Amino acid sequence: MKKKQYAIIGLGRFGASIAKTLYELGNEVLAVDKNEKIVQEISEHVTYAVQADGTDEKNLKSLGIRNFDVAIIAMASDVQANIMTTILIKEMGIKYVVAKASNGIHAKVLEKIGVDKIVFPEVDMGVRVANNLVSSNIIDYIELSQDYRIIEILCLNQWVNKTIKELNIRLEYKVTLIAIKNQNNINISPDSDDILQPDDILMVLGKNDDLNKLKSRSFQTK
Repeated sequence: MKKKQYAIIGLGRFGASIAKTLYELGNEVLAVDKNEKIVQEISEHVTYAVQADGTDEKNLKSLGIRNFDVAIIAMASDVQANIMTTILIKEMGIKYVVAKASNGIHAKVLEKIGVDKIVFPEVDMGVRVANNLVSSNIIDYIELSQDYRIIEILCLNQWVNKTIKELNIRLEYKVTLIAIKNQNNINISPDSDDILQPDDILMVLGKNDDLNKLKSRSFQTK
């Protein structure tokens, strides 16, 4: 399977978190920032780390940004730079653009520009955004501790019309299915004889490594 390519422009706490998580999940990551020290610090945690001004069209073109699948504009304190970079990225024709907004007015401007996803760092942690970007099967992500988390995931194709007992999820995947959500209700502590449906959203608890393996399987079945 071809790895997805992500370009992250702006490596503050939010941008660096996204970049590192995407790289840890096995993707190709280009991290860009004007600050040389920040670029050096993240260089071992991404595929490529480059010192460059994201508001300079020539810089972006020289980095081959237009060839990336997703671009994340992660700086927001300088609203003008954020908007300028976003415009340049959109003009280059990147398929999916994510931009960080500092407030509601900023978000409205980004929406007018045509940004595909607008995030507010106070609400959308970098790690959560990265996990959602990697697989459209991932609905939400909650970090419980350094080792454990909960994810909400769309029912895998190979799980449809099978009972929880048949799948033996806890033994096979080493995770715990704690709830099933759909349009009608939320089933807390589902029964082993419950049959999974295509539109079910599964709330799963487990160790990070085990959940990463599960997410890989969900990504491969799309």
